[in-house]
Amino acid sequence: MSTRPITTREIQLVAYPDGLPAESDFAVVERDLPALRDGQLLVGNRWVSIDPAQRVRMNPAAAGYLPAFALGAVPASWAVGMVLESRLAGFEVGDLVLHNAGWQEHSIVSLAGGRKPRVVVPSGRIREVDFLGPMGWPGLTAYAGLFDVGELRPGETVFVSGAVGGVGSLVVQLARRAGARVIASVGSREKARFAVEDLGAHEAICYRDGDIRDLLPAVATKGVDVYFDNVGGDHLEAAISVMRPGGRVALCGAVSSYNSAGTPGPSNLFLATAKGLTLRGFLAWMYEHRFERSNAYFGGLIDEGGLVSPHTIIEGLDDLAGGFIGMLKGSNVGKAVVRVG
Repeated sequence: MSTRPITTREIQLVAYPDGLPAESDFAVVERDLPALRDGQLLVGNRWVSIDPAQRVRMNPAAAGYLPAFALGAVPASWAVGMVLESRLAGFEVGDLVLHNAGWQEHSIVSLAGGRKPRVVVPSGRIREVDFLGPMGWPGLTAYAGLFDVGELRPGETVFVSGAVGGVGSLVVQLARRAGARVIASVGSREKARFAVEDLGAHEAICYRDGDIRDLLPAVATKGVDVYFDNVGGDHLEAAISVMRPGGRVALCGAVSSYNSAGTPGPSNLFLATAKGLTLRGFLAWMYEHRFERSNAYFGGLIDEGGLVSPHTIIEGLDDLAGGFIGMLKGSNVGKAVVRVG
C-alpha cells in the first residue's frame, strides 16, 4: 500500500514578466499537502502542459480573456495524472485524469471552477501524453477551429501560422487529409522541411527569411480560402491581403503580441470588408460539445499510425520555466510538455 505524500513541489509565478519572461519570474516551492475535503481528488501528475496562452494571463491587465494569474499562485495548466485519493464521486484511486491544475507534482482537483476533470484511458497506440495533444484540448482546438470556425471545404487553400506548434501541426494534417492545399508558416528552414516532409504541407514559408507580407503572396498566388491564425500581427495582415472573397479566418491565437503591449494589428483591415471575409475568434471550450467527435477522429488516426504527433519534452519541474520561455521563443516542435513523474 502506497503512502500518501505529505508535501509537494509546485511552480509559482512570483513576478509579472516585462516582455519575454525570465526564469526569475518563477519559483519552485515546496509546500504541505492539505487533507482532502468532500468533492476533491488528490492527483499525482505525470505530465503537465506549457502553452502560449498562459503568457496572456501573466499580464495583470489581461482584460477580456481570463483573469490574470495571481502572484504567489500556481499558473493553471492542463495536466495528466493518476488519482491517489478520491473524495469525489465518479473518480476512483488509480484513474488517469486530465485536469487543469498542473505546474505541480500533486494537484488537488475539484469540480469548482475551471474545466471538469476527465477520466482518460490510453489504449492501443494512444499514450498518456497524447491527452495533452491530439486527444486533449489542442486536438479539439485544431478540429473545431478548422471545421467549425474555418468551415473548410475540399479543394480550398489553407494558410496555417505557427504550423509546427502543438495546435498548428495538427491543423496542417487535418487540412491535408480534408483535401485542401496547405501553406505553412514556421520560424526556421528546418521546421519548414518538417512541415512539408512530415506533416504534409504543400508549401512552407520561413518567416525569418523576409517580411511575411511579401513572402506569402509569392506562394499563395491563387489566394487563400481559410487562414488558421496562431500568430496575429503581420501574419494576419499578410493573410488578409491574399484572402479570396468570402474567405474565413479562424482567430485562435496571437503569439506575436503576448510578450509586448504595443504589437500593431493589421493595417489593411478594410480589405476584410471589401472581400466579405469572416474573422471569427474562438476558444476551445466554446466547442466542448465536439470533444468526443474530435477524440474519435484523432484516436482513429493514432491507432492506424496516420498522425504525426511530435512533442518537445522538458524533464522535471526544475526546467519548466526554461522550457516555457523556449516555447515562447519558438524552440519547440509540436506540443511542449513537462514530464513530472
